[in-house]
Parts: sequence; structure tokens; C-alpha cells
Amino acid sequence: MSISEHRLQQLAGRLAELEARLASGTLEGDAFVAVSRDYAELEPVARVASEVLAMRAELESLAALSDPDPEMRALAEEEIARIKAELPEAERRLSLAMLPRDAADQRPAMLEIRAGTGGDEAGLFAADLYRMYERYAAEQGWRVEMISASASDVGGFKEVVANVAGTGVFAKLKFESGVHRVQRVPVTESGGRIHTSAATVAVLPEPTEVDVQINDGDLKIDIYRASGAGGQHVNTTDSAVRITHLPTGLVVIQQDQRSQHKNKDKAMQVLRTRLYEKMRDEAQGAEAEARKAMVGSGDRSERIRTYNFPQGRVTDHRINLTLHRLPEILEGPGLAEMIDALIAEDEAKRLAAMDG
Repeated sequence: MSISEHRLQQLAGRLAELEARLASGTLEGDAFVAVSRDYAELEPVARVASEVLAMRAELESLAALSDPDPEMRALAEEEIARIKAELPEAERRLSLAMLPRDAADQRPAMLEIRAGTGGDEAGLFAADLYRMYERYAAEQGWRVEMISASASDVGGFKEVVANVAGTGVFAKLKFESGVHRVQRVPVTESGGRIHTSAATVAVLPEPTEVDVQINDGDLKIDIYRASGAGGQHVNTTDSAVRITHLPTGLVVIQQDQRSQHKNKDKAMQVLRTRLYEKMRDEAQGAEAEARKAMVGSGDRSERIRTYNFPQGRVTDHRINLTLHRLPEILEGPGLAEMIDALIAEDEAKRLAAMDG
């Protein structure tokens, strides 16, 4: 996709305008925040645009050069060959930088993992996935905070919900939503037969209070005694919280904390995230055609990946990528290669859709 000189000049002009406004000292409060955000988003794009403009200008001047000295002409031709070789890659980087960004890409995310078919083995696999994401997050310098968990009888999770905070969390984790399947011999299986189990992963971008405003009148809040495993305090204090959002019927239950206040805060955090996801789904419904180009549809019932223990491989079915590095992937570091491949494929598909 070749971008016109006029468009590149527009980018440079817009960046200069934003720079002047920031340097003027007249911006305050929300206006300063808005201009700073626009500048931060545009600056990397304009930087690559300037590079492309400079390369094109140099190519033009070298092509127009008519030096009688054969040695100078040879040097000019050598330089022309070098720029012609490097320019397509610079233009590709510019096209990538100019791709529309998901407004939620830089957000923290809520990670939800639920055991699917497979009984105890599915619960153990859900715990394996949670540890994998914890380790990957640590590699990225992110912070993971467990919000709620429902343990299974053999040490896994029936369900676990966590907040992942850091830079570009949703951009990197958003393609993890879907059904993850595991093929392995369970510890409890004496005959050595391979079982297939599954767990569902959902990654939701976390909104701010400005994105999703919730009216107190739209909430029905019930307080009751916590139940299930959880220590001495369970069934002795009214600390569990159930919040129903009346307009949508969404229900969130939180009982992991001893404090009713903490449970309410975490329940509101989950509710706000689910309402934001609902708003995004509705908005993206109108952009269904554009979303077809993406690697993942975001459909949580879609089987996206298989972890095969006997063969030591992980296969992502959306991009037909198989890596024979299962232990490394489950340890966290190896997951980066798979996530990077998904992002690259998504960018390639969106570039192709723009060219088309």
C-alpha cells in the first residue's frame, strides 16, 4: 500500500500543530490530556512517515543527478539501489503504523478461565492455563491480581478471574479468547489412555469509570453469607455480594474477600468490564465485515488451540501454527512466539483488507 506524499505531509503538519499546542502552555486539564494522548498516538506514525518522505526525496534527487564523473555516477547508482531495497520495508512499517487501532489495545484486561468438558482434568488444565498467563505476564512486566477463584476438588480451578495490568495488555492477550483443548494422560488414569479436555478463556478489556457509568438506581445488591471452601470466616459473616444490573440482567457474585466492602468493589469492577464488553460487542456488530478480516472473531465457543502432551506440541488452529515447544509455552516464555505470530497474521490480514 503506497501512501501519497500529500497524506504524509498531512501527518507531519498535524504532529507539528500538536507540538505547538503542547508547547504553548495554554492547555489545562482535560484539554491537555486529550492533546497529549493524540500526540503520543501520532508521534510514532509521523516518525516513520518522515523517514519514508526523506527516502523518497533522496531517491528523486539521486535519480535527477547527472554527474559526468563515472565514479560519482556509480556511487549514486549504488545509493539508489540501497534506498530502493529499503523503501518497501519502510513503507510497510508505515502502513502498519497507520492501521486503525482498537481503542482498548492499551487497556488492562480481565482474564476469565473456566473448566469445560473433561471433569477434574479440565479443572487441572484451567489451572495450567492460569499459571501460563501468570508467567507470561511476569515476562512482560505486568501485574496479575486474582479477583475470584472456584477451586476444584483435585487442586485445579472450576473458574478463575484475574485482573492483568500493564502496558498493552489487551493488545497482546485479546487473541487468547476461545476454547483451549488439552490431550494428555490424566494422573488418575491407570490405563495410560489419552483424554481430551477443554477450558474456555475470555479476555475482556477493562474500562474506566468514564467509559461505563453505572447508576445506583440500576443496581440490585444482595448481601449474604459466603459458602464453600474459604477458611474460618465462611458462613459466619454476611460478606458475599451479589450485584444485579437491572437494565441488562447481568449478575456478578463475589465472595472471595472477608470484607463485604472489598467484595462489592471487585464485583463492581467485574460488572463494569462485562458492561463495557457488551457495549463493544454491540458497536462491533455494526462492523462485522471489518472484523471478518481479523484472526479471531472473539467467539468464546471457537476452538482456537490444542495442547498435545504426548507429542509435546501446541497447535493454533486459526493460523495453522504448530510449535513443538509445549513445556516452554506452558512455562510462559514460549507463549510470546505464538502471540506474536497471531498479531503478525492479524496485521497482515488487515493490511490486505485495506489494499483490497
